[in-house]
Amino acid sequence: MHHTHSKFDVAVVGELNLDIILSGLPHTLRLDHEHLARELKVTLGSSSAIFAHNLALLGNSVSFSSTIGDDAFGELCLQRLGESGTDLSGVVRHAKQQTGLTVILAQDVQRYILTYPGTMSVMRYEDLNLEYVCRAKHFHLSSYFLQRALRPKMVGLFQYVKRRGLTTSLDTNDDPEEQWSEDIFPLLKYVDVLLPNEREACKLSRTQTVEAAAKSLSEVVPLVVIKRGSEGALARRGRKLFSAPPLASAFIDAVGAGDSFDAGFIHQYIRGAKIEDCLEFGNIAGALSVTRAGGTEAFRDKSHREQFLNLHWPGSAASPTADAS
Repeated sequence: MHHTHSKFDVAVVGELNLDIILSGLPHTLRLDHEHLARELKVTLGSSSAIFAHNLALLGNSVSFSSTIGDDAFGELCLQRLGESGTDLSGVVRHAKQQTGLTVILAQDVQRYILTYPGTMSVMRYEDLNLEYVCRAKHFHLSSYFLQRALRPKMVGLFQYVKRRGLTTSLDTNDDPEEQWSEDIFPLLKYVDVLLPNEREACKLSRTQTVEAAAKSLSEVVPLVVIKRGSEGALARRGRKLFSAPPLASAFIDAVGAGDSFDAGFIHQYIRGAKIEDCLEFGNIAGALSVTRAGGTEAFRDKSHREQFLNLHWPGSAASPTADAS
């Protein structure tokens, strides 16, 4: 089914909130004691929004459906995400609710992540404008476990967009409750690309190794892509395995690196690229992300982004739509 009528390359449904990153904290945090951070960064947070923002800056037209509260945090989220060129018509404001917020306490490589879900967990299936969502070629959802109000009808949502001819991807992200509930399996039947990290893949498949997880999940999903951080990434389609080595880059922090990988991977995937190329470009996008604090700062800096992409993937930053940013 060809989408001559699709307005967007990718429709994203997910959560929208800010990240407040305090870095350079002492190694042990003590109760009732004041700790000083070396740096503060207020940046666009949430898996879905980082994915959409970075995908748009790679030169794709992206639509975004989400909920925010009627507050200053919500406004800031919209402003930041809007600057990437992402279409925000699908964002619903809830008058009496607060926009979610994540506070990240970063100590070198390790971090504490504290999240107030706010409106993240109130978006319902009924809040979505399905016609708007389906005006795209591809559908992506992040943070499955945080979408409390949407989860009961998530299978119906994926079923519907698949019926309308969209390809689909899912990044479950972490389950803060550590339940990794089986109710995700009926959903996986309608997912074309599953994008967990190594830990999430093992938890979802209840296996111990990344190989076993890839094998198990590839029996349910056509394409399983597992992010392995400093080990690069691997993919499995049926019995075929693919892998791509990591890319070394100046490391500032890993916030949003996985979502940036997703953006790079999907950028190539919707263009019909080979899996090896999708993996390699995913790694490049992830590596670009870690060169600045937060998940979107490296992409927002246009000359930094273009230089980095041209260095690692010549010609990629020259796409005509990338100028709009």
